[in-house]
Parts: sequence; C-alpha cells; structure tokens
Amino acid sequence: MPRRYDPERRQRIIDAAIRVVGEKGIGGLSHRTVAAEADVPLGSTTYHFATLDDLLVAALCQASEGFAKVLDASEVPADTDGDLAASLARILGEWLGGDRPGVELEYELYLAALRRPALRPVAAQWTEETAARLAARTDPVTARALLALMDGICLQVLLTGGSYDEAYARAVLARVIP
Repeated sequence: MPRRYDPERRQRIIDAAIRVVGEKGIGGLSHRTVAAEADVPLGSTTYHFATLDDLLVAALCQASEGFAKVLDASEVPADTDGDLAASLARILGEWLGGDRPGVELEYELYLAALRRPALRPVAAQWTEETAARLAARTDPVTARALLALMDGICLQVLLTGGSYDEAYARAVLARVIP
C-alpha cells in the first residue's frame, strides 16, 4: 500500500497533543491518546515524535506563543511614552480574560519543565524572549523582575480561581519599574 503524502500530519499531532493535555492533563498524554485524537495511525505519532518529551516540547513551543502574541499585538514594547505598568496590567487582563483554557494549558506545559528536563530549554527560551521584549522599555534586570511578577500574578489567579484585579497588578508592577 503506497504511503499517503500528508504534510499537515505533524501539525495535527501537535494540535491533538495540546487538546489531550487540555482535557486530561499531562498524565493523560500518550502516543495512543494523541493518535486517537488526531485520527492518525499510532505509528505516525512515534514517527514524528519518538518520545512523549519530544511531543511535549513541540506542544510547549506552540502553546507558549499565546502571551507573546498578545504582548506583540499590544505594541507595548515599542510605546516608549505610555505607562508601562498600566499597559502590562491591561495586557495580563486581556490574556487571562481571553482563552482561559489556553492560558491554563500554557502554564501547565511551562510548569511541566519542573519534572521533565527536556522542556526546560523551551521554558528558558520563552523567558528570555519575553524578557527581551520587555527590556525594550526598561533595563534587562527590571524586565526579568516584571516577567516574574506577572507570572506570579497569573499563577495566583489561575490556582486560586480568583478574579484578576487590574488595579492591583498595575500597582505592584509600578513598584518594580524604576
């Protein structure tokens, strides 16, 4: 039987992995569950991703684009005259208020790097790239501090089920900015 050319299969597998993690958590991820979700033969998942860590790396790379897209679309890094704390607080609110399951998934994959060393380079790259975006408005140390604070705010909102308080975020972000 001839092989069917399917250039989108790898992407469908990544998308399926993201859906599986979103529905079942990382513990529910297997080549079998992803193959079923993507409607591809099991061998296709192992062909494109030899290990689950390889698949998680691809999923994290894709999922971690969420906040970067919101930040880039806001033009905050280029707006040197605006109130940085207010702008970042607004962006966090937009991000948390948008695709909440996507935000939860992004953090779940990001935090998976604690137990899966293969994910650490992707998490580190996301941190470096996002800090570099923020450093366009402030110094590198302050940019990393802002990023750490924003992560903390987001995690508190996600983990407690509380609502996002933009005024609070603006006030604490302003304390970090020189």
